[in-house]
Amino acid sequence: MSEPSSSVTLEVRVELKPGILDPEAESIAKSLALLGVPEVSSVGTARLYILGFTGVSAHEAERLASRAVDRLLANPVIHRVTISPPRPS
Repeated sequence: MSEPSSSVTLEVRVELKPGILDPEAESIAKSLALLGVPEVSSVGTARLYILGFTGVSAHEAERLASRAVDRLLANPVIHRVTISPPRPS
């Protein structure tokens, strides 16, 4: 069993599953073409949540992040979710 760490930060990335319409991405793609950037072949949108936990282990933080996803942050019918440590800046 691992010791609780002082803090754990996780990124939760929520994207639409393939085949789900993304009107915001479609609008951005059209706007880019109108602005003279027609070379962009595809656009997709995602939401990124950065969750910070205090006084729990990394394993417990992942469990809590999954719970947050299930209860609030994503709809499993239309979203795919990735939970990971934050990427270095």
